[in-house]
Amino acid sequence: MLRNEQNDLLTQTGPDTPMGRLFRSYWIPALLTEELPGSDCPPVRVKLLSERLVAFRDSEGRLGLIDEFCAHRGISLWFGRNEECGLRCPYHGWKFDVTGQCVDIPSEPEDSRFVGKVKLKSYPLVERGGVLWTYLGPPESQPPLPEWEFATVPRSHSYMSKRTQECNWLQAMEGGIDSSHVSFLHRGDIDTDPLFKGARGNQYNLGDLRPVFEVVESPGGLYIGARRNAEGGNYYWRITQWVMPSFTMIAPRGGHSVHGHFWIPIDDEHCWTWNFDYHPTRPLTDAELAAMRAGKGIHARVVPGTFRPVANKDNDYLMDREAQRAGRTYSGIEGFAMQDQSLQESMGPIVDRTKETLVPTDSGIIMARQRLLHATKALVEDNVTPPGVDPVHQKVRSASVVLPPDQPYKDGARDALVARPGVAPATV
Repeated sequence: MLRNEQNDLLTQTGPDTPMGRLFRSYWIPALLTEELPGSDCPPVRVKLLSERLVAFRDSEGRLGLIDEFCAHRGISLWFGRNEECGLRCPYHGWKFDVTGQCVDIPSEPEDSRFVGKVKLKSYPLVERGGVLWTYLGPPESQPPLPEWEFATVPRSHSYMSKRTQECNWLQAMEGGIDSSHVSFLHRGDIDTDPLFKGARGNQYNLGDLRPVFEVVESPGGLYIGARRNAEGGNYYWRITQWVMPSFTMIAPRGGHSVHGHFWIPIDDEHCWTWNFDYHPTRPLTDAELAAMRAGKGIHARVVPGTFRPVANKDNDYLMDREAQRAGRTYSGIEGFAMQDQSLQESMGPIVDRTKETLVPTDSGIIMARQRLLHATKALVEDNVTPPGVDPVHQKVRSASVVLPPDQPYKDGARDALVARPGVAPATV
């Protein structure tokens, strides 16, 4: 468990907080590319790390992410007119370019220099792999662009979705590195979901309910190995990648695509859950893409025009008690994504970790918290760059492998845990 002050430190990510400073060391996903589809399209509200911003693509296709509120009277620029290389406030006509610089104040004399003194806060916005990424930290510390494999393979090889989650980022992320719950929460779906079914590893998950965890530090975060029994006295290992601060990659199954998440704070009580699927060596099939768009696998159906799931806390996540009793779903809630999200949100906006009772299968969660605490302290006190900022730390893969009992997974799966172009993932 954590002390109250540790829980506060890990869960608060506003501009003046230690964890907020940690998140501001990284490029983080801000928008799907499709949300700003073309020049002079409508602006989009963006809230990240408790900052309210607005994104737009100007007449020349340049991307901007600026303070949401006009410097004049504080009007939301989401109402603005995106025209002639700038966003114009509809109240009094003040206009701002993609850098946040005010370029026109109609009420000022033509020879006034005042306009050059008005500038809104702005952040870079860069398109990569179907995602618009931003960096909210000091410009002088801006790191290289992200090199996650899903963002660098051909677009036909990957799919990305996002949804809002009504809880703090940390409890959502901790669910993503908890491999032991698969044998219970997801057991009704693991052999029926089109993006998971048919894998030999599924039977190991269902047949051994007592996984043994071995967690090893990696350059960017942790390798979280969950060991279950396989045939012939061998072990089936599912190895999750956690890269700081909030990237997880789940061990693949059979010939299916590789998948994982980012959990990005909106504010201290809400987060974005980003979900990626990709295959390193082939395009995703039409059937796979159709399943992902329909909310299968780690994705979810969302209310049209929003990113809020159709199944949400206001409708009890469409729970079906009869399906739960009959065993069609273990929790009565349909789909991997909402099974996870419903229980993570059920803890409340920020779970009280002083009351939890942890066991050995929680070792990945315990070590992730420790790494976050240590990295935050080093950053704040000594300005040490945290793990995961270096693109080398991002060129990783998860893996599922069967190994003899005398071979440590960190040795037997060493090559499989590195992203290598043109090489298929290690999967069971």
